This record gives sequence, structure tokens and C-alpha cells, in this order.
Amino acid sequence: MSRLVLASNNPGKLREIGALLAPLAIEVVLQAELGIGEAEEPHLTFLENALAKARHASLASGLSALADDSGLCVDALGGEPGVHSAYYAGRDGSREERDARNNSKLLAALAGVAERRAHYYCVMVLVRRADDPEPVFAEGIWRGEVALEPRGTAGFGYDPLFWLPARRCTSAELDAQEKNRISHRGQALSKLLARLRDEDRA
Repeated sequence: MSRLVLASNNPGKLREIGALLAPLAIEVVLQAELGIGEAEEPHLTFLENALAKARHASLASGLSALADDSGLCVDALGGEPGVHSAYYAGRDGSREERDARNNSKLLAALAGVAERRAHYYCVMVLVRRADDPEPVFAEGIWRGEVALEPRGTAGFGYDPLFWLPARRCTSAELDAQEKNRISHRGQALSKLLARLRDEDRA
């Protein structure tokens, strides 16, 4: 596998995943670059949404496809925004505008709340073809808290609010290499690649 389509239109995900796959000489292309629109994500679980996105991108491109579904789950909000993380505050505007609204809505929802534990969750799915009966999948969980205010300019989504107590910073203050090493997405992709290597050795 030398080339695969990333079932996302998020350039931030492409940067993170592309960097992680670069040592394996796997070229990753965004589905938008191939003229593929976003798949519907009607499901209640991250796994079902990721699989739907991967099959959609593979069918449209004829390539193997990698998809992830991820989100921020806040304990005090019963796991919200969860699978609705990307569009928590609506679908209008650019990705940057949606991110800003999402962060503002999250802070408002937690106003006056002392318990701010949260985790990022990611499930990553690889299909070799659209009708692959044995998709490869793996998950990653990154634990932290919701900060009282945004900090940092790196990353995307809720990164400026995702506080890492042990490092005394938000994930938006980490350099890209460190974030890729410890993040939910980095964990999931590392596990997925390990499973693929195990299959190759079998």
C-alpha cells in the first residue's frame, strides 16, 4: 500500500496523519483533493461513523481508505459533545469559525462547573477496498481537562481548551511532534499500524 485516501476534508488531520505515515512511504491524499464529498455521519458511535466514512471514500476513489472519527467527551456534560464535536455549535461558516463557536459553547456549558475532566477519543479504521469484510481498526484515548480559557495557537478543534495537567499546558501549546506522539489520534494510528505489521508477518 503506497497511497491511500484520507476520508476527511480537515487539513489539520492530514498534517498529523501524513507525518505519522511518512516514515512508511505511504502517500496520504485528502478526499477533497479527489473531488470526494463528505460522507453522512448519522450514527451514534465513533466506530460506525468512521467505518461509514472509510467505505465512502474508498468506493469513490478506488483506493484504500483511512478514516477516523474523534471527539471531545466531557464528564460533566454526560460525554458531550462526543460524536457531535465537529458541529457542536452548528454547521455554518469555515472550519475555523466553527471551531471558535464550538469552543465558546463548551465554555458556556461549563460556566461555574468545577469538575472539568474530559478526554479526547479517536477510533481509526482502514479499509483496503470499499467492501472490505475485515476492516482494521484501533482506538486511542487522551485524558485531560477543559481549561477555563483558550491557550495556544497550534492544533485545531478543541485543542486550545484541552488542558494537560501533567504538562501544565493545553494541547494547542504542544509542538506537532509531541502532540502526534501522545494524542488520541497518534495512539490510534500507532496501534493500527502495529496490527497491519502483525498481519504482514503472519
